[in-house]
Amino acid sequence: MKCSLRVCFLSTAFLLIFVMSVLFTYSHHSIAYLDPGGLGGIHRVKLVPGYAGVRRLSHGVPYPRGCACRRCPEDAAAAAAAWFDSRYDGGVSPVWTKENMELPPDVQRWWMMLQPQFKSHNTQEVLSKLFQIVPGENPYRWRDPRHCRRCAVVGNSGNLRGSGYGHEIDGHDFIMRMNQAPTVGFEGDVGSRTTHHFMYPESAKNLPANVSFVLVPFKTLDLLWIASALSTGQIRFTYAPVKPFLRVDKEKVQIYNPAFFKYIHDRWTEHHGRYPSTGMLVLFFALHVCDEVNVFGFGADSRGNWHHYWENNRYAGEFRKTGVHDADFEAHIIDMLAKTSRIEVYRGN
Repeated sequence: MKCSLRVCFLSTAFLLIFVMSVLFTYSHHSIAYLDPGGLGGIHRVKLVPGYAGVRRLSHGVPYPRGCACRRCPEDAAAAAAAWFDSRYDGGVSPVWTKENMELPPDVQRWWMMLQPQFKSHNTQEVLSKLFQIVPGENPYRWRDPRHCRRCAVVGNSGNLRGSGYGHEIDGHDFIMRMNQAPTVGFEGDVGSRTTHHFMYPESAKNLPANVSFVLVPFKTLDLLWIASALSTGQIRFTYAPVKPFLRVDKEKVQIYNPAFFKYIHDRWTEHHGRYPSTGMLVLFFALHVCDEVNVFGFGADSRGNWHHYWENNRYAGEFRKTGVHDADFEAHIIDMLAKTSRIEVYRGN
């Protein structure tokens, strides 16, 4: 009897060892592939790229990043990459479209409190009418993985004065600017090309026909304004005077998604300040639609002054003191993104 128990025990032990070895082998094949190019016929094992090497656009479509770029995110240290991956969500569309018109309730509430209005409007009805005037499509859904889409995010800092970055900026596929951002007279430092201009109603200006106007809406009235500015011109005031008519290409108008706005506030700026600055909104827009992102004109100049490159502002630093944005925390985010190789920052003067 003792003998038979010992035999049963040994048989069971050998069976467990065999099953564990099979499972171990299967699990390794599920996370790796073999490279037959090793010396002497020895196979090298390569791990399948993780999330840092995969791009997810709306509808969860995977897209490999960095393959055709001169700078790849996979070069970042593991700890820094983990910081990025824990915050990044490629499933949130930067653009408000016909497909994602209905906002989640928490987003709707948060967005409507940014600039409360005296009169309530049905946002979906307003959007439906607006999308009869502008496309309401996501133009960034599909990209050629063989091509590296290089994007320049050009801020308005005075550190661009005398930088000589104009030629470098103009060499990008997408060149994103914000608010006033003049180029005439500053071409040597800021470039002459623009593909995307991000503005809210109170900062809006006319644009050339080949430039995409990306509206950053803070309230439903902003959506009514853009529809009016492209048609009847009835709305002349939001919380400040606005252009009643706007000369832009209707086919290139895009609407910034409030859900993406809140995603940046929650995941990236972590509720520092009331809401992220326009610079942050444009930077993360670029990080979700581009393969390589280079940043110009952010932060103070070499003397610590915070002013626009086209003006001399004697109230330097007021941006940091308003309480609306947290410039120090946003500067920290930019530094971390640079450490993870997601962006390269051109510091200027």
